[in-house]
Amino acid sequence: MLLKGFKFGMLLQIAVGPVCIFIFQMASVNGFFIGETGVLGVTLVDGIYIIVAIIGIASMIDKKNIKLSLKIFGAAILFVFGLSTILSQFGFGFIPGLSISGGSNSNNVFLKAVILTASNPLTILFWAGIFSTKITEGLSKQDIKIFGFGALMSTIFFLTLIALAGSIAKTFFPAVAIQILNVLVGIVLIYFGVKMALRKTT
Repeated sequence: MLLKGFKFGMLLQIAVGPVCIFIFQMASVNGFFIGETGVLGVTLVDGIYIIVAIIGIASMIDKKNIKLSLKIFGAAILFVFGLSTILSQFGFGFIPGLSISGGSNSNNVFLKAVILTASNPLTILFWAGIFSTKITEGLSKQDIKIFGFGALMSTIFFLTLIALAGSIAKTFFPAVAIQILNVLVGIVLIYFGVKMALRKTT
């Protein structure tokens, strides 16, 4: 069951999102170990979301007005992160504390990773749906927990590889290439934010 959870989690990782891009960018700017603190932040929030889904609290936020508020919140976080990242490359201090390219401090990167991952609390509903399906397939509560842990391990494994790739890029990329990468990351984050805002709430 642990392996099944891990394989399922790895399938989810294929859909590259803002968190994956963030980890790559942090590692390319600040190195592998700083990027890895971001991985820990992502894993912490994902773990909390999975636990909440297993407990069954998901039903509390599965209401249209709450889902709409969470969607707007998440979209705003992504948009602000993206805009701050772009402007910081040109010397503008737009909310420097939130700029994902601005800090090499491991605590800052950890906090930014937590905020960015937490920007999509509707993930809880996704996991609740997955676990409900698994229960109907005959899995016990204990099996569900092991499955969820396996999925969480895939997050650590995959994002660690991304951080490693980013740190390698840091070695080979000149400073101007890193700056261009930061601008592109900002644009992508804004895109994800707009996409989330425009997504229909059911």
